[in-house]
Amino acid sequence: MSSKILIIEDEQNIQELLSFNISNAGYDVRVSDNGNDGLAKAFSESPDLIILDLMLPDMDGFEVCKRLKSDVKTKMIPIIILTAKSEELDKILGLELGADDYITKPFSIRELLARIKVVLRRGKVEDDEKVNNEESIIKIGDMEIDCEKFTVTKNGNPLDLTLKEFELLKLLVLNKDKVLTRDFLLDKVWGYEYSGETRTVDVHIRHLRRKIEKDDNYPQYIETVRGVGYKFNGKGAQ
Repeated sequence: MSSKILIIEDEQNIQELLSFNISNAGYDVRVSDNGNDGLAKAFSESPDLIILDLMLPDMDGFEVCKRLKSDVKTKMIPIIILTAKSEELDKILGLELGADDYITKPFSIRELLARIKVVLRRGKVEDDEKVNNEESIIKIGDMEIDCEKFTVTKNGNPLDLTLKEFELLKLLVLNKDKVLTRDFLLDKVWGYEYSGETRTVDVHIRHLRRKIEKDDNYPQYIETVRGVGYKFNGKGAQ
């Protein structure tokens, strides 16, 4: 079956352009022209990906993204934000709310389709690394990562991670005590060159740290290697 894509965009000409080209690429397209209707369709139709405009008539796309990512039913649906806003703060806010990608208008249809393909592929969490000799459960310290259910528990308590946070944590744990560059993490988790957008990694790492290192008494699991990237501290997890 083809992947289902929900487009939440109020400008009719852009909505039609997106719908036509994405449908021609073989996807099952649904459309909405406002935030409330878009949320309703996201909950009722469970799309595989959402393309979300920020400038909507009833609520802004940031609020839509926040609601989607805060509900267990929709939190794992990848979101590509499509907007005329190009300021860095808008990009950072979108990523902090859990968006998977950010494209500014005007945009190339070819590039958008390429990003859709990448985000959908990454949404399936391809396991090109063999997880603990094909085991689906990774146990490290007081954390347990279930690679089939995409869940993480700490001392038996579930952690509320987004898909990208889950992928980052799993990749870091599988390479514990190895320094992974920001470019490497971008390529592995997001799937293509972000052309300098390494801030994407920093934003997601910051959120991940807050969730797995909530108590000051816990060791620092994810260490920053200044000017290079990050590593998972295996000793801290013992």
